[in-house]
Amino acid sequence: MERDPLYFLAGYPDNIKTQVKALIKNNQLGKYLLDKYPICHVYNSEKQLYRYTIDLKNQYLRKSPPLSKVRYDDKIDVIHNALGLHTQISRVQGNKLKAKREIKIASVFKKSPESFLKMIVVHELAHLKEREHNRAFYQLCCYMQDDYHQVELDLRLYLTHLQELGALYNKG
Repeated sequence: MERDPLYFLAGYPDNIKTQVKALIKNNQLGKYLLDKYPICHVYNSEKQLYRYTIDLKNQYLRKSPPLSKVRYDDKIDVIHNALGLHTQISRVQGNKLKAKREIKIASVFKKSPESFLKMIVVHELAHLKEREHNRAFYQLCCYMQDDYHQVELDLRLYLTHLQELGALYNKG
């Protein structure tokens, strides 16, 4: 099945899409991204990812509920608009209600620029305080990462580039 080359940019204005089409046509999208984000992050293990996430949480959201787990997940499907997930599982233990909160990050971001990983982690952390994607949610995201909206666009360009390379689809 042939996918729209600008699938990840569906909600963006036509002038941005036109610029991206030109970058793709001239084989310059990868160069643009590499020039802007030349180095991948170093948080490859789940232990490193957890520590990275907790450090951000402690810096910006000290009073938010604790996280029990943060991990990369091969089953998250970026093709269907999931870059990360946050879950809350409530269980009754005796006469108390215990809640465990987890964040899962799509494995495609194991080898990506740190700004992209941070954007996804910030997004999922913001859901600890704001469930909906509303104004308060995005204000919180920008509080934790001041260039959040630009990085989100660049991350979508990164996914577009990976799609062009055929690197997002399961082989087999």
